[in-house]
Parts: sequence; structure tokens; C-alpha cells
Amino acid sequence: MSLQIDIEIQLPITEAEKKAMAKVEEALIAAAAMEKVVEENAEVFLLITDVEEIHRLNKEFRGVDRGTDVLSFPQWEPGEKRQAESDMPMPLGDIVISLPHAKEQAKEYGHSLERELAFLAVHGFLHLLGYDHGTEEEESRMFTRQEEILKPLGLTR
Repeated sequence: MSLQIDIEIQLPITEAEKKAMAKVEEALIAAAAMEKVVEENAEVFLLITDVEEIHRLNKEFRGVDRGTDVLSFPQWEPGEKRQAESDMPMPLGDIVISLPHAKEQAKEYGHSLERELAFLAVHGFLHLLGYDHGTEEEESRMFTRQEEILKPLGLTR
């Protein structure tokens, strides 16, 4: 069993950004393994887009009229039993990342674009699995888990 990652990139990217995307895939696979999702033969869709598109999606689906760095659209409600149909991979949902936001935040936080993109992808992935950060306790649990996934990959702050 495995995690299938379908990636669509809606804007031109550099060779360095292509290399960073390889780390994103590695981080998502690590997250799936740590969360035992790979036992389920799952699938996730990752969209890398620009500021305008993520702003549009944020406004349309969340009612928030501004851009953001990452959005998640889970296929399943928290607590709902996930189940694949036949032998097809089980869709977990979609993750959307704004590449311009990721680049700006990597610079602001003083770490690599690889780290920032992987962080955002794992953050979005955990949301697909029902993690949230609405309370201090939830935020602590989610951010601790993110670091547990990223640290072994050498993607620390």
C-alpha cells in the first residue's frame, strides 16, 4: 500500500523550485507513514498556484477575502470512516499551496524553500486527516506532529 500524490503546478517554476517539490513529496510520504495512512492505499491532490488563485479559492470556499499560504479540502469529515471504493486509492482530499507565499515566508523565517513547502504540505495533509489548530491544545498537537514528520528529513527551522 502507498500514498499516491498527484501534483499540478499552475505557474512556471525554476529548477530549484522543482528540487524543492521532490522534498514535498518525501515529506508527504513520511507524514502518511507516521499517520499509518499508507496502510490504506490513499491518494492526495496537491495544487501549487499563485496568489490570485489561492485568494479566489479562500474567498469562494471559506468566505475569507484574502490570500493565504495553504488550504486543505478534506474528502472526509473528521471522525467519518474513510473507505476506498473497490481497488482504487482512497482520496483524502486536496491541498493548495501558494508558491509566492511560501517563498516569502521561507525568506521571512530564514529557512529554505524546501522546508517551507514541505511544512505547508504536511500542515495541509494533517488537516485532511482531521488535525486542527483552533485551540491551544489542538495547535500544540498539530505543530508537534509536523515537526516530528519534518525533523527526520532534515527540514528544521
